[in-house]
Amino acid sequence: MLKEKRGPVRPPPGQTPKPDASAPVAAPLPVPRDFPVVGMGASAGGLEAFEQFFRLMPSDSGMAFVLVSHLDPEHESLLTEILQRSTAMPAVQATDGLIVEPDHVYVIPPNRDMTFARGALQLTAPEGPRGQRMPIDLFLRSLADERGDRSLGVILSGTGSDGTLGLRAVLGAGGVSFVQDPVTAKYDGMPQSAIRSGVATYVLSAEAIPERLASHVRAASELGSRPAVVTAAPSSLGAILAVLRTRTGHDFSLYKESTIRRRVERRMAMHGLDEVSVYERYLRENVQEAQVLFKEMLINVTSFFRDAEAFEAIKQDALKLIFESQPGLVLLRGWVPGCATGEEAYSIAMLIREFLDESRLECKVQIYGTDLDDDAIATARSGDYPANIVSDVSEARLKRFFTKGESGYRVKREIRDMIVFAVQNVIKDPPFTRLDLLSCRNLLIYLEPKLQERLLPGFHYALKPGGMLILSPSESLGAHSDLFVPVSRKWRIFRAKPMVDSGRPGIGARLFWTGGDAGPKAETAMPKPRETNLADLAGRLLLQSFAPASVITDESGNILYVHGDTGPYLRPAPGQANLHVVAMARDGLQRELRNALHAAAAGATTQPVIVKDVPVLGEGESHPVTVTVRKIQESAAAAAMLLVSFQESPLPSEKKPLRTGRKAPRGEAGQIEELERELLSTKENLQATIEEFQSSNEEIMSSNEELQSMNEELQSTNEELETSKEELQSVNEELVTVNSELQAKIEHISGIESDLKNLFDCTNIGTIFLDAKLSIKRFTRSAAAIFRLVATDVGRPLSDIKSNLGGEVDLVEEARSVLETLSQREATVLAAGGESYLARVLPYRTLDNVIDGVVLTFTNITEIRRAEELLKGQLPDPAERAG
Repeated sequence: MLKEKRGPVRPPPGQTPKPDASAPVAAPLPVPRDFPVVGMGASAGGLEAFEQFFRLMPSDSGMAFVLVSHLDPEHESLLTEILQRSTAMPAVQATDGLIVEPDHVYVIPPNRDMTFARGALQLTAPEGPRGQRMPIDLFLRSLADERGDRSLGVILSGTGSDGTLGLRAVLGAGGVSFVQDPVTAKYDGMPQSAIRSGVATYVLSAEAIPERLASHVRAASELGSRPAVVTAAPSSLGAILAVLRTRTGHDFSLYKESTIRRRVERRMAMHGLDEVSVYERYLRENVQEAQVLFKEMLINVTSFFRDAEAFEAIKQDALKLIFESQPGLVLLRGWVPGCATGEEAYSIAMLIREFLDESRLECKVQIYGTDLDDDAIATARSGDYPANIVSDVSEARLKRFFTKGESGYRVKREIRDMIVFAVQNVIKDPPFTRLDLLSCRNLLIYLEPKLQERLLPGFHYALKPGGMLILSPSESLGAHSDLFVPVSRKWRIFRAKPMVDSGRPGIGARLFWTGGDAGPKAETAMPKPRETNLADLAGRLLLQSFAPASVITDESGNILYVHGDTGPYLRPAPGQANLHVVAMARDGLQRELRNALHAAAAGATTQPVIVKDVPVLGEGESHPVTVTVRKIQESAAAAAMLLVSFQESPLPSEKKPLRTGRKAPRGEAGQIEELERELLSTKENLQATIEEFQSSNEEIMSSNEELQSMNEELQSTNEELETSKEELQSVNEELVTVNSELQAKIEHISGIESDLKNLFDCTNIGTIFLDAKLSIKRFTRSAAAIFRLVATDVGRPLSDIKSNLGGEVDLVEEARSVLETLSQREATVLAAGGESYLARVLPYRTLDNVIDGVVLTFTNITEIRRAEELLKGQLPDPAERAG
């Protein structure tokens, strides 16, 4: 039996999760740095997808990558060694307490579960059976709790549904999910599960995910470097909420600003927009974007029995008090506002069912589950959930309340009939009333205190006196503690106090659904004249006057930005358009520029690479140029850029004399200096050649390792084929057994048929079996002589057959009458040869006592009639005996 796991309490996005004091820590950890962490999950076919991903993922993205795969617990994993060939980032197998660093790859070891807490990886022995473990969900949930909106989830090729619930937690925490396109996945089970559940932000091929991931993190980093990007434009944010209210009919103005800001910034990052006003215009022009943003605003983070100890407290405290205070309760009414996809409502229904069975009570249960998201309500109504709910639901509850399907589990009708799901806005729609139980867990934390102050009196109004209100441990009653009595302060279970008469009008006046003020109106920002920034103006003038001509490139040398007049040093390359700085360099500059770019990109620091007096041929004459290349590391997004500056060198006459014992002639000094430069360039080229040779050698070694890995995979495939062969043999044995059973049954039926044939032949009774349409199904040999039947008459109506009997009795009409009345008929009939028969017409009854036709029997009574006539001739007439 699986042990129940206590689900972690997820904090709202933007709040720091509270550390678990009971979690084991190997050593004191430093304060976690706020860099993105990517949790990647894969199963069958995942190795190929991992390699495709890391071949295109930059090694200096500033992200950490944690890989969770379904590994054989009995064999050592070679995944780390294989992935190291596809990435320049260090790839290591995770150990307990290992601190996560950016630009590193961490791989889960075999036969271990892994979580992320306080900046380090925590390893534990798996608890569930081998076929029911969900390590990807487990890690992604812990990642969402730890990193919040800096968490990223990636699901690649694999079978099953592991990872779907984890991506839901990542999205709820403000992160982003990436799912491999099922068309490109070797096994599409896990990607399809995530897509069907609506938790896939991006659906891309494994090769396309790195670019999108890097661009998203870069855009988010740029937005994060300007924290006032949304808050500095309250009018634009209010306009965005106004558009949402117009398009969807729902007002989010009283949702927490931090939640709204993160959702808006995430959508801006996805579209590559850096101004709120631009996104506002895009939102007005794109109707579909309004629906997507509306879905983003809704927090559909839920699971079955979330916080197992809290549900145990509900069972032992809340339900017990409800039935103790209301003996003989015949209808228990409950409400779960903000139920999302229904897990919370179903969990409470199962809990009530268990309590009623254990207490031997009979009570009808009616629970209302409501939410704004119509798609989530549709999922809740269906009651279909992925197979990875086994991590939240115990084995006993799975057997009792769920039915296993091909793609997951379905809640049994017994529980589904206890709940009514509906789309409802808890803020403005009237609440359900006369409730015994109201569970609103992890909803108030996303609302502003002003809105919480309006909802809590409404909850009190909806409950019966003594009804139970259940909140999450991170929520409180605020200023309305006078309306409730605490039952469990730890798990936020409260009991409603009886309402006094004078309180009801005051409470009603503060609720949206009473027709009062529906909330603050969006304020209109007053335009202000833009003042001239003298510092920016001075900076632009100085750059134009004194800064050298420069270009900004990526690590490969592709030009991204041009400053100043670069014409004396760069010119468009002939042929197809090419923005590579080396291809555009003028004669004499290409070799030195290429070496400088390589040296700067490979350097670990921002120290500039300076090449002096490079002769550049331009406008028919050569002039010396000093080239400076430095790496830009101002932010994580600009870490992969280079700044290339060009500056004219002083004339040769202005140079200092060479440090030699004699004063060399001017021509000889220039020649020596040129030779020295060529020698230095030759050394650098030689060093580059040596490095390329070493790289080729490493590639050859990697190819050898790949061949070894392929050999191991072939051996594994051979073992799988052997296992499949054994399974086929087992199936063949089962088929042989079934075939033997069927053969024995056929022989038994054949024996019974032979016995019946001999029985009819021995009794010399003619029998005809008719179906419900009075068509012939079967007949005996004796009946063939009476009705002139042959084998081909089977299936023909009896009325089409002319019998040897006299026309005194119409047997067809008698058969119809028997079918209508179900009563037996019999009559004496004469054959053409003078023989007498006792004809009986009986209903045909199956073993299930179902009338399925008629049976005609003909018993030859000729000899009996003759004997009767003879006896009548020998006996005296009764009148003569009387005389």
